[in-house]
Amino acid sequence: MTSHLPVLPVLIPLAGAPLCVLLRSRTAAWLLFLLASAGALACAVLLAVRVAGGRALRYEIGGWPAPYGIEFVIAAFNTPVLLLVPAIATVTAVYGRRSIGAEIDDGRAPLLYTCLCLTLAGLLGLSVTGDVFNAFVFLEISSLSTYALVALGRHRRALLAAFRYLVIGTVGATFVLIGIGLAYAVTGTLNMADLAQRLAGVQGNRALYAAVVFVLAGLAVKMAVFPLHAWLPGAYAEAPSAVSTFLSATSTKVAIYVFCRFAFTVFGAGLVFRTMPMETAGLVLACVAMLAGSAVACFQTDLKYLLAWSSVAQIGYIVAGIGLATAAGVSAGYLHLINHAVIKSALFATAGLLLLRLGSVRLTALAGLGRRMPWTFAAIVVAGLGLVGVPPTAGFVSKWALVSALLGQGRWPVVVAVLVSSLLALVYVGRVVEAAWFRPALPGSAGTPKPPPSMVAAIWVLVLASVYFGLDPALPSGLAGAAATALLGGRG
Repeated sequence: MTSHLPVLPVLIPLAGAPLCVLLRSRTAAWLLFLLASAGALACAVLLAVRVAGGRALRYEIGGWPAPYGIEFVIAAFNTPVLLLVPAIATVTAVYGRRSIGAEIDDGRAPLLYTCLCLTLAGLLGLSVTGDVFNAFVFLEISSLSTYALVALGRHRRALLAAFRYLVIGTVGATFVLIGIGLAYAVTGTLNMADLAQRLAGVQGNRALYAAVVFVLAGLAVKMAVFPLHAWLPGAYAEAPSAVSTFLSATSTKVAIYVFCRFAFTVFGAGLVFRTMPMETAGLVLACVAMLAGSAVACFQTDLKYLLAWSSVAQIGYIVAGIGLATAAGVSAGYLHLINHAVIKSALFATAGLLLLRLGSVRLTALAGLGRRMPWTFAAIVVAGLGLVGVPPTAGFVSKWALVSALLGQGRWPVVVAVLVSSLLALVYVGRVVEAAWFRPALPGSAGTPKPPPSMVAAIWVLVLASVYFGLDPALPSGLAGAAATALLGGRG
C-alpha cells in the first residue's frame, strides 16, 4: 500500500463521492466526507515527510512510464497545497455537520457531500498531477462540482451566482485547454517535465507564446485575479456556509499553485516573466486588486460579501509576490497563500455561525451583539486583525515578508498599495467591530440559540492556528521557502 501512497489522497475522496449518493443518508454521507478528508490528510502528511529535504516522489498511473503515461509528482513545490486542502476539508467536515444540517434539507445533503468529495479529489489531483491534460481534467472535476455546491445555497441568488461562475469558469477552462493544445502541437508531449525540456528548444515560436497566454489567462480566471474576479463575490457569499469556508481557503489557492507550476516549471520564469511582460502586468493587476477589492469591501452591508471582496484584495498580495519571480517574492506569495487560507476560512466559518444563530449576516443584524456573543465576535476580531496584518497574527508575518521582498526589488509603488490596502482592511474590519460593540442591539436579538460546540471548535482551531503561525511561523515559512526554491529551480 505504501508504494501507492501518492495516488491515495485523490482516490480516497473520489471513492467516497458515489458512496455518499448510494447510501442516501445525511449522517452516513457526512461521515464519509469526514473520513475521506482525514484519510487524505493523513496520506498528505506521510508524503510531506517523505519529500522533506528536497526529495521528489513520482508515481506512474497504471504502470505506464512517463512521458507516455500519466504521472503524479510529490515535491516541495506542491507540498503546501497538498497539506492545506485536506486539512481545511477536515475542519470543514467537523464544522459542516450542524451548518449543513441547518441550511440543506435531508434530500439534498448527500448530494452536497458528494460534490464536496469530488471537489476535494479534483483539487488534490490538480496538486499532484505531472501531466498537463490531466491537470485540465482535474480542473474540470473540481470546477463542475463547485458550480453545483454554489447552486445549493439557500437563496435563489445562489442560482445566479452559480450560473455566472459556470459561464466565466468555462471560458477560463477553455482558454487553458486551447493553451495545452498549442503546447502539445509545438512539442508533441503532455508530461510537464518532458514538455519543459522540449520547450527549451523552440524559444521564439509564436504558437508557444500563444500557449503561454492562453494557459495563464485561463488560470487567472480560476485565481480570480482582478479584473477576472466577477464570479468570486457571488459564489463565496451565496454558497452554503460550509462550502464558503472550504472554497475560500482552497479553490483559488490551488489555482495559484497550478499557475506557478506552469509559469516556473513548464514554460520557465525566463520566458514568462522576462521575455513576456508578465512581471509588469502581474504587479499592476495586483495593485489594482489590492486597492479595488479592499475599497469595495468597505461599502458592503453583508458580512459574507465583505469577506468575499476582501479575498479579491488578498489574492492581489499573493499575485504581487509571485509576480516578482524572485525567491523572496515567491516565498512571500506562498506564505500569504497559506496564512490567508487559514484566516479567511475562519472568518467565513464564523459568518456561517452567525447566520445559523441570527438568520442574517447583514451588518445591521449584528448591532450590539458583541457583548452577548463575545467568543463569536472575538474570533472575528482576531481573524480580522490577520487580514489587516497586525502582529502577532499570521497575516502580519506574510505581509512583512511580501513588503521585504518588494523593497528588495525597489518596488515602492507596490509597497504603497500594500499599505493603503491594509489601512482599508482596517476600515472594513472596523465596520464589523463598530456594528457589534458600538450600536444599540435590535429588539428581540437577545434570544439567539447557543452555538453548536462542533462549529465553535472548528472556528477556534482555525483562529488559533492563525495566531500560532504568527507567533511561530517556522512551519508555513519553511514550506513556502522550500516551494519557492523548487519552483525557481525548475524541478518539475
